[in-house]
Amino acid sequence: MTTYAARRTPVHLGPAAWSVLLPGQPAPEVLTGDLGADFVLVGGGFAGLSAARRLQQLNPGARIVVLEATRIAEGASGRNSGFMIDLPHDLTSDDYAGAGDDRSVIAMNRQAIAFARGAVEEYDIDRNYFDPAGKVNGAASAATDALNRSYAEHLASLGEASERLDAKAMQELTGSRHYVSGLYTPGTVMLQPAGYVRGLAAGLRRAGVAVYENTPVTALARSGGSWTVTTPNGRVQAGRVILTNNGHLESFGFAKNRLMHVFLFASMSVEMDAATCARLGGAPRWGITPSDPMGTTMRRIDSGQGGNRIITRTCATFEPGMEPREATLRRAARVHRQKFAERFPQIADLPMEHSWAGHLCLSQNSVSVMKPLDEGLWAACVCNGLGTARSTLTGMAAAELASGQTSNLTKHFLQEPAPKSSPQTLLDNRGKHLPQIQRAQGHRRMSKHPPNGGCQHFDCVRWDSRVS
Repeated sequence: MTTYAARRTPVHLGPAAWSVLLPGQPAPEVLTGDLGADFVLVGGGFAGLSAARRLQQLNPGARIVVLEATRIAEGASGRNSGFMIDLPHDLTSDDYAGAGDDRSVIAMNRQAIAFARGAVEEYDIDRNYFDPAGKVNGAASAATDALNRSYAEHLASLGEASERLDAKAMQELTGSRHYVSGLYTPGTVMLQPAGYVRGLAAGLRRAGVAVYENTPVTALARSGGSWTVTTPNGRVQAGRVILTNNGHLESFGFAKNRLMHVFLFASMSVEMDAATCARLGGAPRWGITPSDPMGTTMRRIDSGQGGNRIITRTCATFEPGMEPREATLRRAARVHRQKFAERFPQIADLPMEHSWAGHLCLSQNSVSVMKPLDEGLWAACVCNGLGTARSTLTGMAAAELASGQTSNLTKHFLQEPAPKSSPQTLLDNRGKHLPQIQRAQGHRRMSKHPPNGGCQHFDCVRWDSRVS
């Protein structure tokens, strides 16, 4: 018998605010007792639910079980910024331009978006939760404006459209004088991520997929051609299992010391009343990613997505133990207040209602892990900070492999090299040291920080972005 025991299960900090905005969910269905299945998905986020839908397409009538450690949309899928991006979005680059075949990446990202759009139509998911509005790269300085220009040139070389926005146009869009320029690209879908994921799970349930919540997987054991998937209150016997649990792939012993576990932090404002919206100005919905990948993401939503609110996302910590800290969240929330006030002085006193941490998983060479792990066991993990599109793709591809199918997706991911071993110190591609990464020997404390909130040495990818 081969056994893989989970060393840890997910730990979340702060509310999954996107889910909090939505109407309450029915009581969770928790797995109790034993049952049989043809396929088991370990993880009910973008990857797991996309894999379940693809499995159902390829295997009509199959018994499919999804096991989610928490509630649907209250893990990482309810803690991201909701950008489903079609274009290259390499977080390790200067300006998001990828290092490989960008045309292939764009085609796959659009395949993910088309798959998600199909789910929205098939399951009648609220269209507000899937808004093909495009996004803007916002530049707040001459240096980051140069990154916008560089990225626009790269897109033009690929035959991809973009539109430069000057400072006036950025103010008209956002109500903020903070930005000197923007670069609009039309292909991004702006999700209400919890609404989309909840709708996807509800549609799968109606189609016959069993989705269990508050059901963490504690062990996997193979005997002969069958797997036993163990949870605290029950077990599932299945012939085929797909791990769709992103960084927690490492919790089961796979890709050890090859994955970087990063938590990003975000805050969401209280709902703005009519007078506050008037003082702010701008459009009711927009999304701004920073021109420098390590900058600050901002997003405004309206009543169709959960109320007239603004989301600020910045600060990132490296946590080998996959568990964020309350003190770090409090400190991040103070940085969010500063970033918000810099951009919107006219409503700088607007309170923040929610602050949270969200887990993402990176590999040093920006590859995912979508491959067979053992007989009857596959992975669809490591989103590299691109959870909405990349996790959808890895889920689709793993479902195809588990069904004995090949496709452009399976070929792409199977050709990727393994994640590189994580070094003690990372170098960015400009040759500058990113802050020191202390590995698994247990150093998780912050170094001493200057009073302005910046950081030259920190157990993080980048604490405070002063460029955007």
